[in-house]
Amino acid sequence: MCSRSWHATRCTTFRRPSSREPMSSGEPGEEIVTPAGGQVDLSAARSRPTWHEYFLQLARQAATRSTCLRRQVGAVLVRDKRILATGYNGAPRGIAHCLDVGCLREELGVPSGERHELCRAIHAEQNAIIQAAIHGVAIDGATLYCTHQPCILCAKMIINCGVKEIFFVEGYPDEISLAMFAEAGVVIHQEDLP
Repeated sequence: MCSRSWHATRCTTFRRPSSREPMSSGEPGEEIVTPAGGQVDLSAARSRPTWHEYFLQLARQAATRSTCLRRQVGAVLVRDKRILATGYNGAPRGIAHCLDVGCLREELGVPSGERHELCRAIHAEQNAIIQAAIHGVAIDGATLYCTHQPCILCAKMIINCGVKEIFFVEGYPDEISLAMFAEAGVVIHQEDLP
């Protein structure tokens, strides 16, 4: 099947591959012809992220909205390669952010992973779950992509929501959450991001 590019001044005929035929093998040095007639050296082209890398990168982007002074965390809930909800850690709506009033846990010298009740922020995973609930989005069977390993508080919520798989980049000092995920059959993966 042949098509014409939409550029009236540089109209070039090209053949679309069939659904069984790959557009390119991606071999180094291979050149493909673009719709406008130019050639692209695939060895010089950037690599495309995997779906897991893509969603982890989105979680990292969500974390840029965090108002926590200690750790910026982002989360993305996904099912069938569709984003269901996102979240980042920060104070509840209408409450002053830690950026504005300081961190009580920091002032008291509370170590990471302890005394969560002293934190004024809602965790990224919790915010993603809340956003899904507010907007009526079912997350049963979803996959969670998160910048950090979920804590025990989030683990209990994640398990009860029916999340089946978790991908995260950075660890967190909470072995109990890992044991609880294992017991509940939630598959977890720690990934590296470029």
